[in-house]
Amino acid sequence: MIRYIYAADLPRHAELAADMFRDRTVQFRDRMGWEVQVDPFGWETDAYDGMDPLYVVAEDARGAHAGSMRFLPTTGPHMMADVFPHLVEGGPLRSGRIWECTRFCLAPDAGPGMARELLLGASELGLGFGLTHALGVFDAPMTRVYRRLGWEPELLGRPRDGIAAGLWTFDAELHDALCTATGIAARISRGWFEDAFGDLPLPVALPSGA
Repeated sequence: MIRYIYAADLPRHAELAADMFRDRTVQFRDRMGWEVQVDPFGWETDAYDGMDPLYVVAEDARGAHAGSMRFLPTTGPHMMADVFPHLVEGGPLRSGRIWECTRFCLAPDAGPGMARELLLGASELGLGFGLTHALGVFDAPMTRVYRRLGWEPELLGRPRDGIAAGLWTFDAELHDALCTATGIAARISRGWFEDAFGDLPLPVALPSGA
């Protein structure tokens, strides 16, 4: 199951949130060797978790965290603009229809199809909110992984120091292909989105020229 949870609502999902932040520690600090902030509870968080991002969270059969990612609109503070502006020629992208995705995390015991299920959740979010693209920073070798999963980003410039920036296009046909690949019917995927936001998507404020 996929849940869509704003940071402000995480206290209502306390165990799921704790699992997510602890699994982020395991993935980013312990396994990947990133220099990240980990609090005394073993949670990996950063400044962007304090900006009320929207989390896409996959639950396993027990209701525990199986995978997650974090979204923020590019019209406000976000990692690409603040930390990695050198990856994009011409400066950071800013549009009400482009949201940044970061902290793509899989639980240590996540099943083999969980990464693709998370991508389906991201696709549902983008289509539901009327977005055109997701923006992300990732280790360059992950390009091959995304290609294998069926949703490859468009690279923005050349990777630097092994880090790349890319755009994922939200597309109904691609969404259908992800439904087929995951074995999750489109009506079920949409139902998860509607459980969070109702029958109609929330309005997205588009700045002039977006």
